[in-house]
Amino acid sequence: MKKILIIGIGAGDPDYMTVQAINALNQVDVFFVMDKGVAKEKLVALRKQIIERFITHHDYRIVEATSPERRPDDGDYRSAVDELNRDKQAIFEHLLADELSEGECGAFLVWGDPSLYDSTIRILEAIAQGGKHTFDYEVIPGISSVQALAARHRVPLNLIGRSVEITNSRGIADGFPSNVDSVVVMLDSQNTFRKLADEDLDIYWGAYVGTPDEILISGKLRDVMDQIERVRAEARRTHGWIMDTYLLRKPDNKV
Repeated sequence: MKKILIIGIGAGDPDYMTVQAINALNQVDVFFVMDKGVAKEKLVALRKQIIERFITHHDYRIVEATSPERRPDDGDYRSAVDELNRDKQAIFEHLLADELSEGECGAFLVWGDPSLYDSTIRILEAIAQGGKHTFDYEVIPGISSVQALAARHRVPLNLIGRSVEITNSRGIADGFPSNVDSVVVMLDSQNTFRKLADEDLDIYWGAYVGTPDEILISGKLRDVMDQIERVRAEARRTHGWIMDTYLLRKPDNKV
C-alpha cells in the first residue's frame, strides 16, 4: 500500500524540526513540493534545504507541482477556499497516481503545523473518502508560527486561567472578542488591527518568524500600529510576499 506522511516542518527555522519529523523524513521515497511562484521561492528553497540537511540517505526524489492560487473571495470566503481545495485535490490525486508506486512512501512538507490553517489533511482525507486511491497517511506535528511568535517575543499565549482565541482578520473585524483576553490573528492582509485602535490592547507582531528576514514589533497597539503597517508594506514590496502573525492582548499586570 502507498503511504503518505504530512510532516510539519516548523515556522521558518530548520532548527524547529522535531526528532519525530526528522525520523519521518528518512522514511520518504518521494517528496511532493508545491511551488507557489517566484514570489515564494524561498519557501520551496527552505523545504529543499531541510531535506538535504536531515536525510541520511540519497535514495529519494523530489517532485514539484504548481500550487493553484485562490481567487478573490468576493465576500464569500468559504466558497473561494473550497474551490481552491478542489483544485489542489486534483493535483494531489495526480501526484498519488502517477508519481508514487505501490509500497512507496510520499510526503508533503507543511510550513508550521499541519493542523493549523492548512488544508493538506482535509484534502488527503477527501481523497481517501473518495475511494479512487488506496493509501495510508500519518500526520507529524510541527512548531507553528503561533508558537514561534510567542517564543520570539518571550510571552505566553494566554493569561492565567484564561483562554486564547486563534482566528483570522474576520474574527476581529467587528471588535475584540468578548470572551477572551488574548487573540492570535493570522492571515490579516488588511491591517484589521487598526479597527481596535481605541481599545487598550498590547500587540506582539511578527513577520517571517524564524527566518533570516524575521521582523518583530511589540507595544501598545495605538502606539505601534502605524509602524507595523509601514514596515509590513515595505517588507511585502521587498520580498514580494509576506507571512505575518500577531497576538493581541488586554493588559494584565499579573501575567
